[in-house]
Amino acid sequence: MTGTDDAIVRVHHEEWARVVAALARRFGDLDIAEEAAAEAFAAAVERWPADGVPPNPGAWITTTAQRKAIDRLRREAKRDEKHREALMLIDTPGPLGAIDDDRLRLIFTCCHPALAMEARIALTLRMVGGLTVGEIAHAFLVEETAMARRITRAKAKIKAAKIPYGVPLRDDLPARVTGVLAVLYLIFNEGYLSSNPGSQAVRADLTAEAIRLTRLVRALLPADGEAAGLLALMLLTEARRTARISAGGDLVTLDEQDRGAWNRTLIAEGHALVRARLAAGEAPGRYQILAAINAVHTDVRDWSQVVALYDQLMRLDPSPIVRLNRAIAVAELDGPAVALALVEGLPLEGYRAFHATRAELLRRLGRTADSRAAYDRALDLPGNTAETAHLLRRRTELTDPYVP
Repeated sequence: MTGTDDAIVRVHHEEWARVVAALARRFGDLDIAEEAAAEAFAAAVERWPADGVPPNPGAWITTTAQRKAIDRLRREAKRDEKHREALMLIDTPGPLGAIDDDRLRLIFTCCHPALAMEARIALTLRMVGGLTVGEIAHAFLVEETAMARRITRAKAKIKAAKIPYGVPLRDDLPARVTGVLAVLYLIFNEGYLSSNPGSQAVRADLTAEAIRLTRLVRALLPADGEAAGLLALMLLTEARRTARISAGGDLVTLDEQDRGAWNRTLIAEGHALVRARLAAGEAPGRYQILAAINAVHTDVRDWSQVVALYDQLMRLDPSPIVRLNRAIAVAELDGPAVALALVEGLPLEGYRAFHATRAELLRRLGRTADSRAAYDRALDLPGNTAETAHLLRRRTELTDPYVP
């Protein structure tokens, strides 16, 4: 890859969301915004190798994209009104290189609650993240044509429903921010541990994109504690990524991981965010508590502190999965028998991690036959290859005595 190629990739990474967002605001059409931005980058690929990288690449892309949008509107006679509006706006440049509200508006538009969750995720990755339709389709193991239809339908719904391109009113903001963060968390989780059967266990490209988009939301909403909490949670989790899969493709549990392989820079940043939120003195939300739990996991682990944090989380989210995760911590503090009693009644029959947890607790209690049956049930349920390899290994080791 040449220096010019590197520059184009870097500018695409840094400027795509800002350019698309500015075009969407000016022209009021996501299709025009996306296509004009893509054409501007295509022009850069054609011209920069011969002409050289311009002094202000972002300004070059923005100006070129605006002209491409105007050219398209000129070709569509039925949009004369938009054409006139665009011509009036074209000479009014937006701020270059600064974080402005356009990108925030775009994120909120892509994550509007009127759209199905899978459509929000796909549209966010395309319009804000700049991923190609093929890349998004590959990430979620669907055909590219199916993903293209999903994105097209989402944009059509935004247009038909006249969904406003803007940040919600103050009274609506908390609920809408929650939805945005939920989309970013789902994107991260799919990269951190894929839910797709037989798939690659870890998708570093998805986790990196989720972190990048969450950094953007954090920068645009610096006072939002949950945005900071989600970023901290992602950083502390991502820091352990390279230690999570063995050379043989087996999932490595937290206790088995080589801590020397963890990314200390990400851990330090995550801890700093957690400490800053604690110092703010506000009642923490779900992501802040989860970040605090992960901060303990990446420090000198204190199981009593972990259980206390889960108790706090239970008051906000008493879901069966939170109760399952709390029981895992209780097993380390009060023993497997106490934890098993907490797990047995949970309505998680179709959840693979539930059966894997039961298998481990039964194993520690010396109930080998019951443990093997639980492993078998977990293996009957879909999961990625690394999870499956881990469960098969643990089941095979059942003949050995339990070693804490």
